[in-house]
Amino acid sequence: MAATNRPLANRILLGLVIGTVAGLATLAVGRVAPGVLDFMRKVSTQVFDPLGQVFLRMLFFVVIPLVFSSLATGVVQLGRLDRLGPLAGRTFALFFLNMAIGVGLGLVMMNVLQPGNHLDPAAKARLLAEYGGAAQQHIATHAAAPAVNAMTFVEMFMPKNLLGAVAGHSDAVLGAVLPLILFAILVGAVGTQLAEEKRRKLQEFLDLVSELMTGIVHFALRLAPYAVPAMIYSVIVKIGVDILIALGVFALGCIAVMMLHLFGTMSLWLKCWTDRRPLQFFRDIRAVLVTAFSTSSSNATLPAALDCARDTLKLRPSVSGFVLPLGTTMNMSGTALYEGCVVLFVAQVFGVDLTLVQQLTLLVLAVFSAVAVAGIPGGSLPLIAGLLVTFNIPAEGIGIVLGVDRLLDMARTMTNVGADMVTTAVVDRQETRAEARASGS
Repeated sequence: MAATNRPLANRILLGLVIGTVAGLATLAVGRVAPGVLDFMRKVSTQVFDPLGQVFLRMLFFVVIPLVFSSLATGVVQLGRLDRLGPLAGRTFALFFLNMAIGVGLGLVMMNVLQPGNHLDPAAKARLLAEYGGAAQQHIATHAAAPAVNAMTFVEMFMPKNLLGAVAGHSDAVLGAVLPLILFAILVGAVGTQLAEEKRRKLQEFLDLVSELMTGIVHFALRLAPYAVPAMIYSVIVKIGVDILIALGVFALGCIAVMMLHLFGTMSLWLKCWTDRRPLQFFRDIRAVLVTAFSTSSSNATLPAALDCARDTLKLRPSVSGFVLPLGTTMNMSGTALYEGCVVLFVAQVFGVDLTLVQQLTLLVLAVFSAVAVAGIPGGSLPLIAGLLVTFNIPAEGIGIVLGVDRLLDMARTMTNVGADMVTTAVVDRQETRAEARASGS
């Protein structure tokens, strides 16, 4: 699998370059011939966007059954229920630490650069005029983030109607994944208590479902080298360079701190808690990172991540099958980092000064709200709007970042998925050491 992933990753990267160059060339031509740019924007909407959606939706087809089967299998493979507690404890502790570090780095960067305080007033007015209506639409069509309390988490993980929550309220959105995760864990936990023959049959069934879903993903990946440049091109010709330049400090700052967290913090984790070399590790997961970057979807990247963990990194299926599906929804360090940066950026733009205590509160809320973000492109926007309201910042301020959100979505998704892979390797190593200590005693 590793050998076949490398040509695919190279073709996707080539597609990214081709799409980017073509998009910038179209913008350059559009300066002297605006009609060409208008025409290509229409072509992007009518041709390139549907091609990209075919690729994405083939991946989304398998998200729900794949999350359930892989997570339940991971629990069943533990063999004994008493092994679930330590595994879950290590996993959740690393998730929280990962996201808290990410948000902390983002807030430090925003306080140092303060891009919102240097945004050109004319550019700010143009951005609000262009994206203000879109921001209101996002807020109106999505429920704002609820107040974080005990009942919030009950509703998030245990809705009254499991099938209704997982199926979703319309065909335009993915269903809720958190309740599915809890249900899969319960099914796996009960499965460990079954008689050996029944447990084996359950595991074989879940493995079969995972294999079938992975087969569908392989069909979808044949479209990737063509769908990815189409999506990139469409994003560039619709955003334009003027808005990107106006938000350049903010966007580059976010990307820089995301890369610092992914390749800096995560390299330290690998060095301190595993015996893997960081450079080789990131080479091994290159195809996964490229898939995450190009699709902007943690859910869509899950099949590739599971394949890489099993075949390339040689991690135990009982660990990767447990940690990776959970991480797809809960270990969102890039998203939490981005949410904190956006709130602080918009606060700077509107002249709202957040104190140290408020920024620490923002850190905690960003971590918890990131857990509720759907692992799909743009899934964090409703939660960001809710955070803005929480700190008395005009919610329409989200319109300022919508122009660059798609590009930053790629970077934060890659950070999310990369951190998932590192966390899985760390947990796998910790489990191995724990078993060695237990057998030695």
